[in-house]
Amino acid sequence: MRVRTLFATRRARSLLLLGAGLATVLLWGTMSGWPLSLYLLRFYPKKLGSTFVGWTAGREIPQGLRGSVLGRFARTYGVDLSEAEKSLAEYTSLQDFFTRRLKPGLRPQEGTVPGYVNSPVDARIIASGPIEKDTILQAKGLPYRVSELLKNLPQPERFEGGHYLTLYLSPRDYHRIHVPLEGQVVAVARVEGELWPVNDASTSHVPRLYERNRRAAWLAQGNGADEGLEVAAVCVGATHVGGVIIDERWLEGRNLPKDGGLAVTHLPCQPGDDLGTFQFGSTVVLLIGGPRAKDWTPLRTEGSVKVGQRLGAFREDH
Repeated sequence: MRVRTLFATRRARSLLLLGAGLATVLLWGTMSGWPLSLYLLRFYPKKLGSTFVGWTAGREIPQGLRGSVLGRFARTYGVDLSEAEKSLAEYTSLQDFFTRRLKPGLRPQEGTVPGYVNSPVDARIIASGPIEKDTILQAKGLPYRVSELLKNLPQPERFEGGHYLTLYLSPRDYHRIHVPLEGQVVAVARVEGELWPVNDASTSHVPRLYERNRRAAWLAQGNGADEGLEVAAVCVGATHVGGVIIDERWLEGRNLPKDGGLAVTHLPCQPGDDLGTFQFGSTVVLLIGGPRAKDWTPLRTEGSVKVGQRLGAFREDH
């Protein structure tokens, strides 16, 4: 009897401690102002989970099941299948479908004007503004540092006084990334980091989200109509979006370090060229700097945008 009573007492004490611990977690999460689902992600193995999801998405789907499996995914997220280059049965895996190309000619680039920068992705513009004192805004009240965002790229100060746009890609969007200007590519980089989700809840609550997460970056100097501009495209990973791939053209036969950068030998680039690919959705932070950044003005600061649509250009009075 004593043994049973002692066992019951210990079990009750354990349950009480567990309940108290859970209550503390919930209370802390509530007091911190974070949504509970986001707070609980602190305890989720985000890198391991992302690796597993990536592995699963890359598994080949039997041909007879591709239409139903991929069709269900497309219906769930509202993917426009009429734009896809191939039929569903031709995509071997979910990852193959997710990184699909579009039918030729569907994303024409807007014409050349002085200082033009076109959208590199299909996305929603969720933030835009000036770059001041090495700082840009992730969301209202949450600043982060350009110098840290551009870790492993040379001279981040070249963007001081310029402009930024944050472009969020949802699962329904086309997930290839394209060159936004005419110029020469001078550097690429990768930063190993965390894998927090990149959504409205995260951008509103997780401090320095984009400089904390894993990311890849691409840097070009403008020429021709874009002379005097420098543009960086920072492709930010997220939970279950571990794969951010810079196109091999810009690597010149080398491997991009896990956490480091490579100088590129001023390879020419044109708007619409392949820049990279997201394996599942995430975010591009586009920075516009250089000697003529003060003359550049955005034409779009919010709402949806497609690849090739003009984001901004030099003001007409310059």
